[in-house]
Amino acid sequence: MAQQIVVGVDGGGSKTHVIVATPRGKVLAEVTGDSSAVAPGEALSSAEVIGALVRDALAQAEITERPAAVVAGVAGTGREKEQKALLRALRNESLAEDVKVVPDAEIALTDAFGREGAGILLIAGTGSVAFGRGPAGAFRRCGGWGPVAGDEGSGAWIGRRALSVVTSSADEREPESRLTGALMTALELETIDDIIPWAAKATPKDLAALAVHVTTLAADRDLRANSICTLAAEELVLHVRTLARQLFVDERAAVPVALAGGMLQRGSFLRRLVEHRLKTAVPGCVLHAEEVVPARGAVKMAAALLKVSATA
Repeated sequence: MAQQIVVGVDGGGSKTHVIVATPRGKVLAEVTGDSSAVAPGEALSSAEVIGALVRDALAQAEITERPAAVVAGVAGTGREKEQKALLRALRNESLAEDVKVVPDAEIALTDAFGREGAGILLIAGTGSVAFGRGPAGAFRRCGGWGPVAGDEGSGAWIGRRALSVVTSSADEREPESRLTGALMTALELETIDDIIPWAAKATPKDLAALAVHVTTLAADRDLRANSICTLAAEELVLHVRTLARQLFVDERAAVPVALAGGMLQRGSFLRRLVEHRLKTAVPGCVLHAEEVVPARGAVKMAAALLKVSATA
């Protein structure tokens, strides 16, 4: 009898991470590719990206049979309409015997605290959102309203703020900033006016790509870049504090907190700011020490669908 195989997918706004594994979590292959976040009405294109990457990962693992289960945690599927649309599209891809679609934060929460563990997960990448599960099992979300109405503290939010500083500086509404040279170079623009057509076509991913230049300057003591990052950290911590009060009654109570997403990678400037601010804003915060790998959480959820503890 061939061994059962499960697949976990983390579909974010900047990239998609796929892990092929045994039900007990032994990784057989993993690949990373383009974004598969779901925009309203675009589930089919997201499914095509995920399908191609899953097939690539299976080929890398030299697996020819269909996996027993695939769990895809994908940004943009917090809304039921998009979640159902992506599920239909993925089933048409014939990727596995069983397919499940959940919000991307759910797979990250599972990796951080287990399938039923209490805690708060703060994610900041292209966008931002916090999810929490209370001691009694209550589940809440804070943020995640998208690049136009929300995503405070995210990479796209930081990039947009930085562009605003550059244009304000050009008007002399505020002092000159090193952000101007850094962003003009990064975008390969010749004049300040070239920002207008670039920004008109920029996606959240494009804006988020500017954040690394902002955090680099902030770490190098640039006051304007630092102020953007400090405000971003404040916005992100507010997500955690809100959920701590809603789910744990008091932010001074012991609150397990995990950080994830490209902007909050270990050692990053923004993560250090967030960790420092959490100490005072959420005094009961107990930071999760291990790195959160959302695709690994998807693998755990896929294994749970099998309702077996298969040995590999």
